[in-house]
Amino acid sequence: MWSAGDRTLRSFLMVATAMLVPVTSLGHGSASSGESEGRAIEFPDTGQYHTLVVDLHTHSVFSDGHVWPGIRIGEALRDGLDAIAITEHLEWQPHLEDIPHPDRNRSYNIAVASRPDDSDLIVIAGSEITRRAPHGHINAVFIRDANALVVAGAVPEPFDAREYYVNSTSTSAQQALDAANEQGAFTFWNHSWSDFTSGKTEITAFHSANAANGKLHGIEVANGRTYSAESFQIALDHNLTLIGVSDVHNLIDWDYKPHEGGHRPVNLVFVRERSANAIRDALFARRTVVWYKNLLIGRPRELLALLKASLTVGSGSYRPGTEVLQVTLTNHSDANLMLGNLSGFTLGEHDIIEVPAHQEKTLYLRTVTRLANVELSFEVLNALTTPDTHPILEYSLEIDDSAE
Repeated sequence: MWSAGDRTLRSFLMVATAMLVPVTSLGHGSASSGESEGRAIEFPDTGQYHTLVVDLHTHSVFSDGHVWPGIRIGEALRDGLDAIAITEHLEWQPHLEDIPHPDRNRSYNIAVASRPDDSDLIVIAGSEITRRAPHGHINAVFIRDANALVVAGAVPEPFDAREYYVNSTSTSAQQALDAANEQGAFTFWNHSWSDFTSGKTEITAFHSANAANGKLHGIEVANGRTYSAESFQIALDHNLTLIGVSDVHNLIDWDYKPHEGGHRPVNLVFVRERSANAIRDALFARRTVVWYKNLLIGRPRELLALLKASLTVGSGSYRPGTEVLQVTLTNHSDANLMLGNLSGFTLGEHDIIEVPAHQEKTLYLRTVTRLANVELSFEVLNALTTPDTHPILEYSLEIDDSAE
């Protein structure tokens, strides 16, 4: 329980925090302000789809976060996000004494109003259904009315957040999930590993049944600073969409340090057009890749398409008077791509190659004899198509020796 002095300090910190990220001075995807220079998350479109950067799990002071919803909008603009959802806990409301709000849509409405008029950032309506294990936490996004997902309980006097939580969970997790599905929501199981003392995700009867009946659509495989191989495998086994999120409660700058080269975990969502409906359709179609730290996680179809767009190989040529083939790799993505050489040719360096984000890397391959055609093959070591499998990229080059 907070004392009167603690509550005053907490309120002051919330207001002070709200002054740190000016929303109105920021433009979506713009680095002109200097503050966002080099910070925007950028991945190329694939041959078939546009690649959008999306964070589907964040919080503000309207549940247990520590910033105003407008700050989340400002951060999203600085990070170059295409879409964001502020997904407040419906039942867990530790700030309710300081910020009473009977309308659970309030955070979303403030976020939408905070978006600059010249911004094309998509703000997605969402909430977090909050229950103890074995049901755990489930996010519902693309909802129409958050109030329909919860029966708010009596507010105890004096206020006690845990007692209020108990009072607000009179309906079952299944009833809340059903209510979300009635609104056409996309739902996913949050930070599932936190529900087990082992720290490893285990599929429960509740989650298995709802995955089978089409009421649970995705699962977080990366949340904040944690990645779960078990959750990744559950997604593959139960045909769930792969989700990666920040679940940020403090400032993005504090938790992920983008000014030092860090980034929030995000979903890369592959859409036919830039719209909220297209994002929703892509999520249901499981067209996502998770970017967590420097790791890319996805099913082969989506991940290989992204990697092929991200890494291009220039035409090869032999160095004069040698059998050393010079080839330039170009990385068009924000990930530092770590490649294992599977081509059968020795290199002028180690067989593990790093191609830094948005940079080029020149390889020198010793082919023994001069070849007219060369097949190159690389294992992408910082990408996963299963918890134990790295994708392989293959390139076929015709060698141009006309310059010699």
